[in-house]
Amino acid sequence: MDEDMVDLAGFDSTAALHRGREIDVSDVFCEPLAMTSAYTFTSAQDAWERFSGQKEGNVYSRFTNPTVTALERRVAAMESAEDAVAFASGMGAFAGLCHAFLQQGNNIVCSRDVFGTTVNAFRNYMGRFGIESRFVDLTDLSQWDAAIDGNTRLVVMESPSNPTLKIGDIQAISRFAHAKGALLVVDNTMLTPVFQQPHTFGADLVIHSAGKYMDGQGRVLAGIVTGSTVMTRELRGVLRTLGISCSPFNAWLILKGLETLEVRMLRVQDSAIELSNWVSRQGCVRSVHYTGLTDHPQFALASRQQQGHGGLICFEVKGGQEAAWRWIDALLLVARCTNIGDTRSMVTHPATTTHCRLSEIERQMAGISDGMIRMSVGLESLKDLKKDLRQAFDVIERQYPSNSENHTHAESCQ
Repeated sequence: MDEDMVDLAGFDSTAALHRGREIDVSDVFCEPLAMTSAYTFTSAQDAWERFSGQKEGNVYSRFTNPTVTALERRVAAMESAEDAVAFASGMGAFAGLCHAFLQQGNNIVCSRDVFGTTVNAFRNYMGRFGIESRFVDLTDLSQWDAAIDGNTRLVVMESPSNPTLKIGDIQAISRFAHAKGALLVVDNTMLTPVFQQPHTFGADLVIHSAGKYMDGQGRVLAGIVTGSTVMTRELRGVLRTLGISCSPFNAWLILKGLETLEVRMLRVQDSAIELSNWVSRQGCVRSVHYTGLTDHPQFALASRQQQGHGGLICFEVKGGQEAAWRWIDALLLVARCTNIGDTRSMVTHPATTTHCRLSEIERQMAGISDGMIRMSVGLESLKDLKKDLRQAFDVIERQYPSNSENHTHAESCQ
């Protein structure tokens, strides 16, 4: 044999595949990450019993995974629900709800100012399967009562709404839904269970885009639905068959995010309260939307239904889209980004991003003006945030000057 050739005869390929697989993680402090697609069975009968549902146990990670299960159990406990099911994204969770609970001839009644993609999914995609979508004003109970009928299966609301921050009366709307045999679905992404628990007000299913505040660092996509075990059984059937499954790694990251959720939500709320009051005093600002402001039209309802107000604020600048874009482009610290719930502050222009697929009339009906800016408040110091926002306001105030006699640059930066 040529002396330059490597002799591989001594390499143990079996050991490379199998040695070290049996490890004990019972004493690790951080939850293990189960990165696997398949699971081993003790026997052929064990596999049959698990697959057929006669015995509990993992079958395939499209259906169940230990790390994903840990996330589901934690979120269910936080939402005071019996069970939870995790999906690949928030919209994946909505798709799961539709497949689990709707059939041809049913209708959905939904508040018209939910997240724009939710409107598009219901109207354009579920409509292809003979499912009608009816959109109503979140705050008008008479519209909910009139729209829900015997063919309504899902009643969907987001409170507070994104981005207009309107409040829906969960308890009253749940009564309308249940009187007609429908299920109430509440999107609780904005407030998280730290500030709102919709199940306690009559919601049957609570949905989260978990890559927002639950993760908290803008790293992942995931969706979670909480509810009774009877309802989650239907959702798990959809998950097992259609495969819109949450990644174990994403579940693991969200588990870590949930450990700091309360302290982050309290911190961003403190900053959002201060900033919403401060922004309202800027001369080029037409209005500010934040449920924590005492002049919010539904402040009393928010105080009864919520334990807090979250970290999202929305405001309208004079000068419409031109002024809003100019203000956004002038920012130096705050990111131009369409996500919410990150540790870092970010802004977007809803009319041309998150809700751009709605018609102009639909945006007007939802209260989304061309001058509206949405800001997700992060964990930066208030001083630095005000400094960045102030210099951006200076840019547009040269064209849209202040009408406020009391407004001064020095006062605004305090």
